[in-house]
Amino acid sequence: MATSAQNKKKTFHIDETDLLCKNGCGFYGNPAWQGFCSKCYREVYQTAHKAQMQHDAAKEASQISPILKKGPQLADVRASFSKFEEKKTQQVNKRSNTFKSFLRKTPNKDNQPLVKEPRRISAESQKIGTEFAEFLKSIKRKPAALEISKLVRGFIERVQHNQEFSIEDLSEMVQDFYTSLNDKLNSQPVFKGFTSEVIDKVMDFAERYILTRLYPSIFCHPSTNDEERDLAIQNRIRSLHWIRAPQLDTLINENDPAIRHELDSAITDIIELDSKRATQDKLQCIVSCSKHIFEVLRKSKQGPASADEFLPALIYIVLKANPPLLQSNIQYITRFANPTRLMSGEEGYYFTNLCCAVSFVESINAESLNISNTDFERYMSGEAVPPGSGNEQICKGLQMMYDNLKVLAELRQRQEKVMAEVLQLQADMNEFKENFIKKVDEAKERTPLIIRPRKVKVDPDIAYSGQNSNLPSPLTPLKVHVDNSHVAIVAEQMLVDDLSDLQGNDNVMETKDGSEEMEPTGQ
Repeated sequence: MATSAQNKKKTFHIDETDLLCKNGCGFYGNPAWQGFCSKCYREVYQTAHKAQMQHDAAKEASQISPILKKGPQLADVRASFSKFEEKKTQQVNKRSNTFKSFLRKTPNKDNQPLVKEPRRISAESQKIGTEFAEFLKSIKRKPAALEISKLVRGFIERVQHNQEFSIEDLSEMVQDFYTSLNDKLNSQPVFKGFTSEVIDKVMDFAERYILTRLYPSIFCHPSTNDEERDLAIQNRIRSLHWIRAPQLDTLINENDPAIRHELDSAITDIIELDSKRATQDKLQCIVSCSKHIFEVLRKSKQGPASADEFLPALIYIVLKANPPLLQSNIQYITRFANPTRLMSGEEGYYFTNLCCAVSFVESINAESLNISNTDFERYMSGEAVPPGSGNEQICKGLQMMYDNLKVLAELRQRQEKVMAEVLQLQADMNEFKENFIKKVDEAKERTPLIIRPRKVKVDPDIAYSGQNSNLPSPLTPLKVHVDNSHVAIVAEQMLVDDLSDLQGNDNVMETKDGSEEMEPTGQ
């Protein structure tokens, strides 16, 4: 069991050395180039292509020589056969013209002869053309800018006038132009003084402008079988929709909203690959997708992700996204991208991993997933689903609905818990109230309330007036005259009155020990 798990782990992981060119040059290889880098593959391909052409020429010459020796009889047969082919071609053209005549409008005075309009340039081509022109203006060397524009536009016209070329010939023309332009920028006197940064920018703009203008005629070329391969890989991915992340030896927590957001971003980036025209933009989509995958792995394992964990996650993203025209885009980048982009750097590394991921998808079998052949065939045909599979197999809308229902169920449980706690709190409050009233009643029984008479405010003027009053009568104001002799008489009279009042009252004297003693009044 441990051995099978180890084999499974090796199946979806690849060493860093396996990504390099098998020729040992140190650059990244590519399964589309039989494991070579673009430079080594072109050298090997050109040698094999020349040998094949020589072999085909020799074989054709050996087949023609005995025919020429057989005399005029075979020549008559070939002439009659050629006449038959010519007659058949005329009939086909006649039928085609007859069908077109039904669709053609009847000429009248209002109808004018149709003039073939020149091919309109797309919005993307106009945009990159404007950017390329602005870049040439920024060089501030008019002869050099004119020479670059002349070379680029001349190459585009040459390719557009040779649409009958095969895709291999067109790829060879584009790659040769990259090499030729780079050599001229580094050697011709008109470009003398260009720094390496300026040369890189010129090569970047030239590649972007050429591929954007030629995209409709070179992408998914009629001479290739890219469409068939696109349909095959698309149907293959549809059949593998049941594969989950653990089966690919990668741990991705899709229940986390933050991780799910990164997954959706990675899927969006790889789907947008087909909407770009220039190889730089397509490679940038791959780089952005790969960075989102590393972020998914980092958040899932709560730590940095390694390169060994990247490829299985990339395979899972490819299966989840099922990008349109995947093989056509990979072949387009392989054929027409500047080789320096694919041989080194993060663009070359991530693109090589994508090619390996697609190769793994095409070769996934029951052994690589550690299941039986019977179960694999049943899962592929849709007769059964793997154990533990649930809402992952449905569309995104239904998946969102089930997630919302799950959240609502959790909220309902929390609400029921809160309501139970509220009822318990209400019962506790009622019990506290009853206990409080009981204790108050007990306290009232132990200490009854005695109501004392209310205190009344005493008015000293009223309380000490009348017969029982022992206080002297209040002083009454007298009118004072200016005459000093009269003032003295009045004051003396008042003093005599006061003394007579005091003699009428009993004088009480208090002793030192606190007893009272009456003072005799006979004196």
